[in-house]
Amino acid sequence: MAENLPAECIEASAATGWVRVALDIPLADLFDYRSTEPVTVGDRVIVAFGRRKMIGVVVSLPEMPGYDPSKVKDVQVVLKDIAPLSLSWLRFATFAAEYYQRPLGEVILPALPMPLRSVPSYQGKRSGAGPVERLAKRRALKQEAAAISVVPQLNSHQEQAVAAVVDAQGFKTFLLYGVTGSGKTEVYLHAAAQTLARGKRVLLLVPEINLTPQFEQSLRARLEPIAGVNGVAVMHSALSDGERLRAWLRVQSGEARIVLGTRLAIFAPLDDLGLIVVDEEHDPSYKQQDGLRYSARDLAVWRAHDLGIPVVLGSATPSLESWANAEKSIYQRLDLPARARAVTLPSVRLVDTRRLQMDHGLSPHLVEAMRARLANNEQVLIFLNRRGYAPALHCHSCGWVSQCTRCTTFTVLHRLTPKRAQLHCHHCGLAQNVPKACPDCGDQDLQPMGRGTQRVEEHLAELFPGARVVRIDADSTRKKGSAQALFASVHAGEVDILVGTQMVAKGHDFANLGLVGVLNADAMLFSQDFRAPERLFAQLMQVAGRAGRHTGHGEVIVQTGYPEQAVYQALLKHDYSGFARHSLQERQAAALPPFSYQALLSAEARELPVALDFLRDARELACELSAHYQTEAVLTLYDPVPLRIVRVDNMCRAQLLLESTNRPALQSLLRHWLKLLPEQPDARRVRWQLEVDPLEI
Repeated sequence: MAENLPAECIEASAATGWVRVALDIPLADLFDYRSTEPVTVGDRVIVAFGRRKMIGVVVSLPEMPGYDPSKVKDVQVVLKDIAPLSLSWLRFATFAAEYYQRPLGEVILPALPMPLRSVPSYQGKRSGAGPVERLAKRRALKQEAAAISVVPQLNSHQEQAVAAVVDAQGFKTFLLYGVTGSGKTEVYLHAAAQTLARGKRVLLLVPEINLTPQFEQSLRARLEPIAGVNGVAVMHSALSDGERLRAWLRVQSGEARIVLGTRLAIFAPLDDLGLIVVDEEHDPSYKQQDGLRYSARDLAVWRAHDLGIPVVLGSATPSLESWANAEKSIYQRLDLPARARAVTLPSVRLVDTRRLQMDHGLSPHLVEAMRARLANNEQVLIFLNRRGYAPALHCHSCGWVSQCTRCTTFTVLHRLTPKRAQLHCHHCGLAQNVPKACPDCGDQDLQPMGRGTQRVEEHLAELFPGARVVRIDADSTRKKGSAQALFASVHAGEVDILVGTQMVAKGHDFANLGLVGVLNADAMLFSQDFRAPERLFAQLMQVAGRAGRHTGHGEVIVQTGYPEQAVYQALLKHDYSGFARHSLQERQAAALPPFSYQALLSAEARELPVALDFLRDARELACELSAHYQTEAVLTLYDPVPLRIVRVDNMCRAQLLLESTNRPALQSLLRHWLKLLPEQPDARRVRWQLEVDPLEI
């Protein structure tokens, strides 16, 4: 074993002898082997680890191994079917591992397509010559050249933004702040075109998979004359192993000049990058929630800094962290204050539901507005961020509510067909048949409680029998290509009423959408998470921005029982800057991010006291380490607490929050802490993980 890799230790010369290898295992060590074949840093090798064979990546060539040379095993195979991973890419992976406090192997290997890190792909019964050669024998889908679209004329604000980006000398972070419909995509496309013309490549990140088809279409239609017919590669988690491998190889070989993808695309093997764009930079989807818990947006900024290139973070509702950086001139803000088309922003109306007679969750005001828009042949979007038919099933007689047997949460009622339903847990995936009678009192009159998108869709079909109603959420888009087909039907004018979750709230340009109705927005108002108001405001601004993008007379109706809340008052005026100013003042007074830095230690155990005991011991250890290293930074260690949903899949969960006014001091403490945590008395009885810069607390 050897110590974790410092960036300066990476060497590139090919040689035989000792090699230091990163493996995808939960140990903070690198492992030394002997190679009788020439090996280059960045090569993949097959090695024996215990009783297993594993594929690892060579990260350095030490003069001597870190332990007794006589006990060092030989590398079994040096894989040469792809070029070695580049030094700049390894440097990037090393930073991610060190910052997010994960073993280097847990960063490098999962970033590769599965066939490139799977031993059976090379030594299985059907492996043959290996996955790269097998893929080369398959017929690739021929991509026809896209119909070249007309390049629209930029307005003065867009021109200034493009000029600032392409004229940047070296690294610079731009915050492209533009109202919904202001033409941020055009800024990306123009800046990308000029970057490609200089012989450099472009990386464009989007927050969700369903946004990639329309972006790919725009990129190909506008940039193929520069990038080539196969110049765009798409990378996201919904690709098959073969599709992801083909895209990855096209990127590494240099064939693909533009990479479009979700958060995992930040690890694309690009070396001659000239520009990185992060669209909807505020979106929490950029934060990975398991394994390496990285922020693709933050890594994009670091990667741009390391390569000395500009990075553009675009949003109509920037994260408060990015806004604060722009206020401090760490980022340069580029404003697009008006819609690209000569149309006004939609009007926003708050409907106070406290004294209204509601019709299946719809206010009379919203129903009347829907009738008017439909009569005018305009489309309507009903936004409800709650999928399923109803959040729970309950019994009026005794108060029984459908409960997951494995989690401390309700099961959600889902309609599979008009006559068949199931209860689903959205946390552990448990599916149960709907009971014919109440399990507690036997009453057969069980009723749905609350509304999900399925129930709203059903009621709207009854309320507007002549309208074509379509629902777009995670349930209706499970099949591959289904989301793209549903959105295409909306764009084609084949839908009158669209019911959807956050999938429809961002990035889509619906030409004929006149009205947006928002249901159940109050659910996020009183969350214990201090970021909830920021998320709610961003969500409302994004979905409101879908209305009237082409017509200029869009309308947004938000149903709420708390119209006086600051979030809604700022929404009325489309006043993001006022909302951000007020929120940052509150954050500063409470010493919350971005005015402090956080890490979250989570623990799971069969019994809650075991998880809490582990976290209490961990807290005491952190206190001792803090006192020992005597840093001037203020370190706050909160008490361990159970999560709001304590039990998920029969595991009880708790968390410990650490907070510091100094990021390097916190990182230093975490490094020492993680070395000692496995030695704690209850460490083997719990599953624990550390998250740096957590987004959900």
